Amino acid sequence: MKVRAAFRSIALVMLLLILFTASTFGQNASETTNLTVVFSARATHLLGFESAGNNSTGTLSIQDRVLRFQKGSEPAVQVTIASVQDVFLGDESKQVGGLPMTLGKTAVPFGGGRVISLFAHKKYDILALEYVDGDGGIHGTIFELGQGQGKLLRDHLVALGAHVRHNDEIKQNNEELHGETK
Repeated sequence: MKVRAAFRSIALVMLLLILFTASTFGQNASETTNLTVVFSARATHLLGFESAGNNSTGTLSIQDRVLRFQKGSEPAVQVTIASVQDVFLGDESKQVGGLPMTLGKTAVPFGGGRVISLFAHKKYDILALEYVDGDGGIHGTIFELGQGQGKLLRDHLVALGAHVRHNDEIKQNNEELHGETK
């Protein structure tokens, strides 16, 4: 009787120890994974990656010196940052509201639809990458990101070693924007 009680106590302590240890390892693993992600944003892949569909929305992230685009649960398409040869950044404005907004603008009297058009636009950043694949072939891809995220992604890519040919122009433009002089 005492042997069974002692055995149960030891088994219970061992079970608790195993559960505590497993939960500790699980927490450390997730913390390590989160620390390696440098950048993550919602993006639209306009074109370029063969296995990612054109105009597909997914997550664009930098993790472990690799730029990854993943749409839902599909496999991620990735490019090593060291293979990036140039990064171009632009912006775009799209009219929002679709057909209902267009019909509403035409219904407003005295040219008021033009005023509505001033406020019916959303701005996006367009980021284009030029990269070299494993066989030495040059490729390009274009992404659409939320306003301000393109510059942030470009800065992360440059900081992690992406080769940007027009880097001096970027620095000069940043200095002009911030009023800095050499």
